[in-house]
Amino acid sequence: MNTRQFSELGRDEALRLLGSVGLGRIVFTENALPAIRPVNHILDSGDVIIRSHTGATLTSSVNTVVAYEADAIDPDRHTGWSVIITGMARKVTDPDAIARYERLLHPWADQNMDQVLRVHPELITGFTLTNGTGGH
Repeated sequence: MNTRQFSELGRDEALRLLGSVGLGRIVFTENALPAIRPVNHILDSGDVIIRSHTGATLTSSVNTVVAYEADAIDPDRHTGWSVIITGMARKVTDPDAIARYERLLHPWADQNMDQVLRVHPELITGFTLTNGTGGH
């Protein structure tokens, strides 16, 4: 029987792992209920940057607290990591920053993504689940 070891991640390692993947899930409130959307992201100076479009349900999260989760889990070996950040979602309005993010972050959906959101993590939690021998 394989033993799994659960370990909490420090802030720096959690952000490093979050920046190593391009897809996550944003959790926000829609009509007083929790809503989750998969989105691609980049990490910029420790902040999560995502793009959306005008009229998207996700844009209702501007100026509210959201959570963002990304992970890399091996379903066969039952090992991997998960990172969750919690912070305020802010709309990016600086034209130079928007242009930069448009160059760096290409949405997977074939839509005109004219909104850029920045989530600055106030709280970061993360963990790894290893096979007990130090390897993933």
